Amino acid sequence: MKLTFLLCCIASTTAEPETLDSDTTSTATKNSKPAAKVQRSADPSKPEPYSPSRAADLYSTYADDDDQGVIGPEELEKLFGDAGISLEGSLPLLLAWLFGSTEMAKVTKAEWEKGTAGLRISSLPALSAALTDLENLLVHDKPPLKPAQTTPSSKKNTSSSDPYDRSQYFRLAHDPKKAFLEFYLFVYTLSKPPQSRNIEIETACALWSVILAPRYPMVDDIISFINEKGTYKAVTKDLWSMMLEFCQTVSPNLDDYDPEAAWPTLLDDYVSTKKSKVDGAPSNANAI
Repeated sequence: MKLTFLLCCIASTTAEPETLDSDTTSTATKNSKPAAKVQRSADPSKPEPYSPSRAADLYSTYADDDDQGVIGPEELEKLFGDAGISLEGSLPLLLAWLFGSTEMAKVTKAEWEKGTAGLRISSLPALSAALTDLENLLVHDKPPLKPAQTTPSSKKNTSSSDPYDRSQYFRLAHDPKKAFLEFYLFVYTLSKPPQSRNIEIETACALWSVILAPRYPMVDDIISFINEKGTYKAVTKDLWSMMLEFCQTVSPNLDDYDPEAAWPTLLDDYVSTKKSKVDGAPSNANAI
């Protein structure tokens, strides 16, 4: 899922930005800033030391020309491109969570300063490493990294060979399930349009496909059911939360699904449809 696609799913009052690949001449004129100096270490074992001034310079490189207080959607897409970070998965959402962003696809100067200082990040490779580590831990459910050797006087589980300060990573790795829940609930709040109590079903499916499906493959089947049904319009916070609980507690074959439990109608419909196909009987699923 690309960041630009997700932005199209979420209601916005701002004008639609120009596409980055429309006309190279007009794009070059609009983006009058000098090309970003991508900091890539030839030897990953020798990461660039953190520098607040370097972090500030990096921010200035990507800040919106019309509003220096924010890195907007187009600038964030360019930053990700320069850093070699994919926009087609959960990494943009993890960046927002790490930096405490309050708007989708935007990072304010204050959020950047706090986020980079906490992680001691002042280069694109370090940012890429931090996001990739977190994606592997939370989204792909991979075993956590092992803390580096520390001296008795050290107060942090980090090493001079680390590309960034991994102290926060190891705190999250202590209880990945709790960390993932916090991230998952954050994504709902981040994605919900202002003045709305729900998010649109298209947005929810796009998000589920990148943050739930890698951990719980049956989510892809649920999304296919939703698309085939075509009658579900919105996702409440309760449905959002219960979708995760469903994935964590119900087996893919649905044998342990309790129809008497207080599951949302969408999930009842999904199970009913799946079981009716197995039994060869017509489904009685009703749309919400």
